[in-house]
Amino acid sequence: MLSYWEKKHFFNYDLIVVGAGFVGLSTAIHFQQKHPKAKVVVLERGVLPTGASTKNAGFACFGSLTEILDDLKSMTQDEVLDLVRRRYKGLEAIRKEFGDKGIGYKHTYGFELLDRALISDLDQLEGVNSMLRVLFTQDVFSKVKKVAHFGFSPHIEAIVKNKFEGELDPGTYLDSLWKKAQKSGAKILTGITVEAIQDSQGLAIAKDGAGEKLEFSGQKIAVCTNAFSKKLLPELDLEPGRGLVLLSKPLEFEIPWKGTFHMDKGYVYFRQIDGRLLLGGARNLDFGGERTLDFAVNEQIRTHLQQLANEVVFPGKSLEWEMQWTGIMAFGSSKTPLIQPVGTKTAIAVRLGGMGVAVGYEVGRELSGILGKM
Repeated sequence: MLSYWEKKHFFNYDLIVVGAGFVGLSTAIHFQQKHPKAKVVVLERGVLPTGASTKNAGFACFGSLTEILDDLKSMTQDEVLDLVRRRYKGLEAIRKEFGDKGIGYKHTYGFELLDRALISDLDQLEGVNSMLRVLFTQDVFSKVKKVAHFGFSPHIEAIVKNKFEGELDPGTYLDSLWKKAQKSGAKILTGITVEAIQDSQGLAIAKDGAGEKLEFSGQKIAVCTNAFSKKLLPELDLEPGRGLVLLSKPLEFEIPWKGTFHMDKGYVYFRQIDGRLLLGGARNLDFGGERTLDFAVNEQIRTHLQQLANEVVFPGKSLEWEMQWTGIMAFGSSKTPLIQPVGTKTAIAVRLGGMGVAVGYEVGRELSGILGKM
């Protein structure tokens, strides 16, 4: 039951942003900066962002060698270059905006492990470097000379280094976004589940944690809930992709490497965190099963990841696991983010293709520009 004061002050806005992840907060920040007198609210159903913003592995990456080669099989060279450009420029933008300390960034480089199944891709390393030189002016990828020093399984025949990648702390990054959004004047309301959008009336129909129905009125509405956006707009070209992340207990041995690592065309990834192994991905083992909005754990994938930890990452060692979690990403027929109006008062920014860390901030900036012209 709402009071007169609550109805008067908290339900009418110039812009309603649905989703308080990286994209939603960025959208609110950039719109508020361009329109300082506007009333902006961000609605989030969870206490923390529900999708993947704070559930990802913290990779500041834009694409491994084999991932880029795989993309070239279904995309033009210009399309692949545009993807890499968008991702890398996005990472550069958040480093510049918040500083490395503000996002917990460490420039520890990216690496990719190649086994016998993928070793032939190494023959195309120079060709990919040549293609990317228009963006980076120098070689991105290089072959690591002393593979044995990493201590991986002998089945790993080569390691490729990417000197432009690093790692960050998603929690630190989100905290910086919170502070910037609040400083700009935007409100953030959590525990609010938006169940429907009525574009013609500028209404976001929602309910709170107690189940009470709420109606937020806005001159404009931004939908930034990535895979969950299809619940509000079923016609969207996107589908969910669940990702599993495992975190070990503190390791009793010294880790002989640092950096961010990929395997299997980018589908598997790992890094060290506070003396622990963080390992995740492998949704390619069961694309159908992982095409879901359910945050459950796929036992087939968990078993596979644990096996990789014991046999490939730290061969001969048995790790104990302390935590596990899943995040929901969004994919579609194209790897390009979907940023566009979907009505007279509503616009969306979704389908980040598992690269929300890299592209989310700039996608929000782009969406705010579209909203400003509506």
